[in-house]
Amino acid sequence: MSGSGGHDTTIRGWAVDPGTGHEGAAVLEVRDGVLERLVWLSGADAEGLTPGAALILPGLIDLHAHFREPGNEDAETVATGLAAAAHGGFTTVALMPNTTPALDEPSVLGRVLAAAGASGSPVRVLAHGAVTTGRKGETLSAMGELADAGVVGFSDDGAPVRSATVLRNALAYAGALGIPIVDHPEDLSLTEGAEASEGYVATVLGLKGWPAAGEAGSVARSLAVLADVVRDVPGARLHLTHVSTASSLEHVRAAKAAGLPVTCDITPHHLALADEWIAGARRWAWEALDGDGRARDPWADGALVARPYDTSLRVNPPLRSAQDAAACRAALRDGTADAIATDHAPHTEVDKHVEFGWAANGISGIETALSVVLAAVAAGELPLATAVALLTTGPARVLGARGGTAPGLRAGEPADLVVVDASGAWTPSAASLVSKGKNTPLLGRVLPGVVRLVLAGGRLAYAGD
Repeated sequence: MSGSGGHDTTIRGWAVDPGTGHEGAAVLEVRDGVLERLVWLSGADAEGLTPGAALILPGLIDLHAHFREPGNEDAETVATGLAAAAHGGFTTVALMPNTTPALDEPSVLGRVLAAAGASGSPVRVLAHGAVTTGRKGETLSAMGELADAGVVGFSDDGAPVRSATVLRNALAYAGALGIPIVDHPEDLSLTEGAEASEGYVATVLGLKGWPAAGEAGSVARSLAVLADVVRDVPGARLHLTHVSTASSLEHVRAAKAAGLPVTCDITPHHLALADEWIAGARRWAWEALDGDGRARDPWADGALVARPYDTSLRVNPPLRSAQDAAACRAALRDGTADAIATDHAPHTEVDKHVEFGWAANGISGIETALSVVLAAVAAGELPLATAVALLTTGPARVLGARGGTAPGLRAGEPADLVVVDASGAWTPSAASLVSKGKNTPLLGRVLPGVVRLVLAGGRLAYAGD
């Protein structure tokens, strides 16, 4: 259920508010959609309220999702995407511009926002505009007009900004507008025809490999261009999306240390899954490492429990080694990575039920993202407060002022929050997923954390059993 008016409820649980850095037992009172009262509890009043019980979090923010409308409504619509977002605990979603037509001028943005309004969902829709006309990489889009219309970033996602000259001009123009460029790092000359991350798994399975340099080289190029641009346009900002390799993250780490205005995000599947899943493994990436941090051989240790070549695992960038996944988690812990973004990419069965190398890239992940992150928390791979920040205040900082009010649990403001039964578990299925996209390798897997209640801007976005 969603979209009803001001909501009334009293909630007791373990609250995490990265906006203030406060975490602990709390009681919240919501009246007519406004968070009227928040009291942090201690002593006997806090008895039984632990992080393992009910979690109360600010509404989650997704920097990167694909709702397919306009142009591919068979895979997802804005309405079904917003319902899926609410089911996953997200109250704000930034949509990517690789629609048909591309979101390269204001009228397309108007269509997306009109669809969001017609859906009745209170989940807030933001959008990135295309960097280039038609996302063809040749000429800049109507960036000024798109900025006036309200886009929060510029991206040719699904493909990189291919020309360094175009990227330079885009960074300068967007910097003057105060809006980041969101780049998909990929060197197409190294990744053409690639099916899986280059390495042991791809070799055994006979899949064409995507070398780490196919991402890291593009990251290095974009950072070099950024360093050149900021000398003349101090407001230029670069955000690198779905970064997936240790070498790429080292480039970002060094650039941040040098003071460059760069941010990046990592997806749930790149922090929690490894390329061995394509061979049929179904353990978390942290379970695929031995005591010395080396990847275990899934063929040698009995980890292969599912059929190989599951096309729901074909993604761009591809799933990497267990060591790369560990590097992703380390980058999330130490601040090299600024956010976790779902890269929710729903597809029809027609686009996925083909040979692995022919399948469309993408995982439908907005409904499972929080559970995957909570699995990493339970394994000691991410502190709870850090994980929540990476899904709330981290994305908000990337979006900047155009993203709206910073997330937080603030009395006197419309309630924007999610309540999660941390002790509960659920099993994604084609029936239980709200998204039209059922293309996830997590179908049938028991996941931790059940979203029970989502309030977005004081309105009921989702209520579970």
